[in-house]
Amino acid sequence: MKKVGNHNSTSRKMFFSLALMLTFSLTSIAQVAVPAPAAEVPVATQGGDPVKGKELFNSNCAACHKLDAKSTGPALRGISGKHDMPWLYKWIHNSADLIKSGDAAAVKVFEANNKVPMTAFPALSEGDIDNIIAYTSEPKAEAPAAAVGGTVAGAPQEGGISNAVILGALALVMAMLVVMLFLVNNVLRKVAKANGIEVAPKEPTMPIWKAFAKNQFLVLVTTIFLMLAGAYFVYGFLMQVGVDQDYEPIQPIHYSHKIHAGDNEINCKYCHSAARVSKNAGIPSLNVCMNCHKNIAEVAESTATPEYSKAFYDEQIQKLYTAVGWDKSTQSYTGKSQPVKWVRIHNLPDFVYFNHSQHVTVAGIECQTCHGPVETYEIQKQFAPLTMGWCINCHRKTEVKMKGNEYYDKIHEELSKKYGVDKLTAAQMGGLECGKCHY
Repeated sequence: MKKVGNHNSTSRKMFFSLALMLTFSLTSIAQVAVPAPAAEVPVATQGGDPVKGKELFNSNCAACHKLDAKSTGPALRGISGKHDMPWLYKWIHNSADLIKSGDAAAVKVFEANNKVPMTAFPALSEGDIDNIIAYTSEPKAEAPAAAVGGTVAGAPQEGGISNAVILGALALVMAMLVVMLFLVNNVLRKVAKANGIEVAPKEPTMPIWKAFAKNQFLVLVTTIFLMLAGAYFVYGFLMQVGVDQDYEPIQPIHYSHKIHAGDNEINCKYCHSAARVSKNAGIPSLNVCMNCHKNIAEVAESTATPEYSKAFYDEQIQKLYTAVGWDKSTQSYTGKSQPVKWVRIHNLPDFVYFNHSQHVTVAGIECQTCHGPVETYEIQKQFAPLTMGWCINCHRKTEVKMKGNEYYDKIHEELSKKYGVDKLTAAQMGGLECGKCHY
């Protein structure tokens, strides 16, 4: 009997590939991320309560002091090692009296901090001061070593296997299947040849494009479909000319509306104050930023996100300091400033007139109506299409607020009778007239 193929060789290859795959899979499953033990932070051994001290520090001291960096006043971590408690009691209760008495340490601290007088806190008891000092005596917690910008791609996830390992195993299985199919096909051909079986040759077939061209019905249907689809996409493209909805440029200084308007609940009109009284909302001056960031040189650890680390946000604050010429170490302006080239997001055509004060102050329209939920935006974008149809639709459905606005009393009385309604919309008040929005 004629021997067909080398079956031992083929089987050996298949078993070797299967063993390799199983070994690779078991090894990858064993690579489960084990969380590192948390570093123990020693607790301060002061007589006060550091938890209560933190509350007192945030309500009384945080406006001018930080634990680990100089602000209006000096850094306070470890202050108990520089001065004794009786001196601290006198300094906190009334620093001005201590300076007037000629105390050398008090005069030195006063002069080292640009002779800025410290607010007196006579209401704080010695127990309260003990609590604050206990809080400032706690050692600085070490930040966990983590990759900037979130989880490293391909790293094992806690309690599971990384996506890269799973994809690699699947790719290996698919490659093995292809090899096995090729080997099976090769063996079958050898068996057929050994048994004198002839494999029927493939009959030539008509190319699919020729068969399609001969079918007139399919050609007609396809032509109609392509014409309708082309008209649809051309119409959609032309309707988007001049529309920059979802435009989201990268700014020279990363400003997070989510942190400012969302987490810290800063009112939009605090920064964009011109929106209440002017045609334009205006770009806030950097001096407005410095109202807060003069004493906020870094963000809290909890502010960091998987996309943006604490170091990234601190770097943006440093860009602000560079632009305005602020030296955080000396708490003073250097006089060397740099312009910030902000990228404009909302830009109406020159022939369109839009007045922010008319909408914000008179009509009482919320900023989110046109600009979207800015309190959730990490990067500001254009929310609305700002097309003519979008504005007209808003005028048609928005009711005019008459209460407390004597300017509209007479007009409302006349138009409400004309239209037979109790409340008028902006469109019924003339909001659709061409001259309202176009020069």
